[in-house]
Amino acid sequence: MSVTVERLKAKLGPAPMEVRAALSRHGKLRAGINLSNFLLVSSRTPDGGPAGVSPDMAAAMAACLDLPLEYVSYENPGKLADAAERDEWDVGLVAAEPQRAAVIDFTSAYAEIEATYLLPPGSTLREISEVDRKGHRIAAAARTAYGLWLERNVHEAEMVWGNGFEETYRLFIDGKLDALACLRQKLIEEQARLPGSKLLTGRFMSVQQAIGTPRVSGIAIDYIRAFVEAAVDIGLVAELIAKHGVIGLTVATREAGRAA
Repeated sequence: MSVTVERLKAKLGPAPMEVRAALSRHGKLRAGINLSNFLLVSSRTPDGGPAGVSPDMAAAMAACLDLPLEYVSYENPGKLADAAERDEWDVGLVAAEPQRAAVIDFTSAYAEIEATYLLPPGSTLREISEVDRKGHRIAAAARTAYGLWLERNVHEAEMVWGNGFEETYRLFIDGKLDALACLRQKLIEEQARLPGSKLLTGRFMSVQQAIGTPRVSGIAIDYIRAFVEAAVDIGLVAELIAKHGVIGLTVATREAGRAA
């Protein structure tokens, strides 16, 4: 256990027995992990398990609760959210979104990631605000946090949905679409892959990475919210971002946390 986690545990104090019971109905803390977010799961352990900021956040919570930890991995956030009602995980490290809040109670955000657009070679668009116009087509991966935001907020352009990033990228290229939506850091990589493409400055939204628990867990959410706020305040989130050398992931501000 790192010194920072020890400080976090001391700050929170012993977890109430009813909270530990709610989060360990299967004898351990089962943490749902979204493998598709390369900023939060940035590598693998020698045995193939997830490694990165979100697995380490789950490990810190298990340490504070004095519970054994099991990672339950999902290939995308939609599948993780779907499992909330199937009793597959006790806490899920996934972006907070209104569509998911129907069955999941969320904390404030602990980290945030900018989402923007990549434009094809020859595009005349210059600003984020110009993308959502009639006649434009935007490619985005379905059921991602930024995709759910676009679903709610794009009113003029046509959305073209892909299953995962690679399929979405092919739809963008093969369909000669007007914009590709994704996390900024991923699009920086793709810009190098597509000579002449242009990455728009600014963001259309910021993905708020949080921790959720199925609503049936009841009282546990208050403790989980306190854990996240303390992890931000005490510097654990910043420490984990630095530890894993993640570029494009930042500690959530208090303002962003409240918005989540």
